[in-house]
Amino acid sequence: MKYQLIIFDWDGTLMDSLDKIVLCMQQAAQKVAIPVPSEASVKNIIGLSLEKAAEQLFPLLPIVKQQALVDAYREQYHANQHIETPFYNGIAEMLINLQQRGYRLAVATGKGRIGLDRMIAKTNTANLFNATICADEANSKPDPLMIELLLKKLNIPASQAIMIGDSIYDLEMAENAGIDSLGVSYGVHSPEQLLKAKPKAILDCLATQLDSYI
Repeated sequence: MKYQLIIFDWDGTLMDSLDKIVLCMQQAAQKVAIPVPSEASVKNIIGLSLEKAAEQLFPLLPIVKQQALVDAYREQYHANQHIETPFYNGIAEMLINLQQRGYRLAVATGKGRIGLDRMIAKTNTANLFNATICADEANSKPDPLMIELLLKKLNIPASQAIMIGDSIYDLEMAENAGIDSLGVSYGVHSPEQLLKAKPKAILDCLATQLDSYI
């Protein structure tokens, strides 16, 4: 084992939820009567906290209007519970296998606590993670605070942790925290973008390729 702790991003890394996020953000924009952002624009902010995402999508909007967008997004996400967001192929089995082999697992996500807890309950994975931290409990990625809090809580040195994510924000957060990282190619940002944060590698299939790097 090269690492004691593996920290995962959630949306776009473990869970196939990107299309739902795009839809809900576009619906939220319609609801608050602002221009509907493109799919590419929304995907580019996935991974940030909702407040940071709204600011980046609509930097000229008043803060009150940005907050209205955040609130509308939360409402739409809850209203679209019927839209399934499954784990990518092999992810559930991979997580169980990693835990059985003695790795400690954690999540650092741009989701809010209510949203993450709902998804963890739905996927029946609460027993697999030693710790989780959400965007409403720390500074937004790429600030290193999420990782620093996880390391402190689990008493693990930075040299023994690795971050895995699909966005540049995930990998920059790891870089800022002084830990290693791996990118995945199937999420919101291209391998070319991810390589700017100097990950150890970019994986096309996390479930089958992770073992070579941990």
